[in-house]
Amino acid sequence: NKEIAEKLNVSIEFIEKRTGIKQRHFVDKELIEEMALQATQKLVNKTNVDIQKIDMIIVATTSTYKLMPGISNYIQKRLKIAECICFDILAGCNGYINAIDIAQMYMNSGKVKKAIIVGVDTLSKFTNKSDIGTAIVLGDGAGASLYEVSKGKYYSNIQAIPDDKDILTCNINSKIKMDGLAIYKYAVTETTKNVKQLLMQANEKIDNIKYIIPHQSNLKIIRAIASRLEAKDEQIFTNIDKIGNTFCASIPIVLEEILEKEDLKKGDKMILLGYGGGL
Repeated sequence: NKEIAEKLNVSIEFIEKRTGIKQRHFVDKELIEEMALQATQKLVNKTNVDIQKIDMIIVATTSTYKLMPGISNYIQKRLKIAECICFDILAGCNGYINAIDIAQMYMNSGKVKKAIIVGVDTLSKFTNKSDIGTAIVLGDGAGASLYEVSKGKYYSNIQAIPDDKDILTCNINSKIKMDGLAIYKYAVTETTKNVKQLLMQANEKIDNIKYIIPHQSNLKIIRAIASRLEAKDEQIFTNIDKIGNTFCASIPIVLEEILEKEDLKKGDKMILLGYGGGL
């Protein structure tokens, strides 16, 4: 924050009060595919999974320069997985959630038993460092998760509405543009409605949810969503203060932190909540 505050001629307190972020990380020379690979290798080492039994790799990103072959193919090659389904998806900050849902449908069909899902973004390469609306928020990160066929219950409620006013946009060779106030209004109203619909679909109450893990966009947004859902403070898990907004990487990074704390037991219910680009 000190470095960014000096560059933008604002105070450190201004950044923390507006975003809830105390630090974020920027890549130096690391390539996005190497970040994704490192996160995946860390996952494989932790889980001791037989990599030849991985049926699918999906990479969610918003900041790739690598159009073909995809980052998922790069991971497959480097891990020497003989055969699996590989593709990358572009779905804005919600990409990781979309990837989970796609993997779940493949599992339901019987075509996939084990899937690795990676969220990775190097947003510093697409950030206008003089734009206070994005420079104080965005960071770089990568997270990887292993999903397997299980008897657990799964429900999803994924929706999109047209971004007619270009609230959040970025083209290759350009910088991220974001209307912070419009994003706030969208996130607080639409995502709250979305979660309530999901709970009705699952015939579940908010009090029975162990954790709600929102996309780590902005602490003010997260707190406003929690308030509208009437969720308890201990149900909302955030690490935005030390990670920043890493788009597709934010939720898997939080999941890893929760699992490292060994704070989950079989049967616990979680809501993963993504929202952002494209609305």
